[in-house]
Amino acid sequence: MQHSDDILRLLLGAHALTRMAALETHAEAPAAQWRTLVLLRDNGPQRIGDLAALSRVTQPGLTRLVAQMAEAGLVERTPDPDDSRATVVSSTDAGQRALDEWLRVLSDALAPRFADLDDEEWATMRRAADIVNARTRVTEAVR
Repeated sequence: MQHSDDILRLLLGAHALTRMAALETHAEAPAAQWRTLVLLRDNGPQRIGDLAALSRVTQPGLTRLVAQMAEAGLVERTPDPDDSRATVVSSTDAGQRALDEWLRVLSDALAPRFADLDDEEWATMRRAADIVNARTRVTEAVR
């Protein structure tokens, strides 16, 4: 088995875990909403185009999502001080509280699936998560 196969297995497992979490939590909010809030939390305020690129969605699609999120009080849109034609999106306190709550609900829903892991398996999971997070942060920063 090649290393690329291991990365693919990890990716597919993460996608399955995401789908499972959505089903088990009966999530009604789109996954893109939570992804957007995480990106804003991790990268700070972003122009719509940059946020769309980070999220790997179209700019019109993200513009619609941001409008819905702004209406719900999760994000705030302000004119870009360097370019009045552009809009900067930032998370609100309510948006971060909603994200924190969603992450707690998600964790609670998934915890039973992993309750039987031993300390060595948890150490392996923690190490894998650290590696994936470090490598994906580099990718997001480089774009």
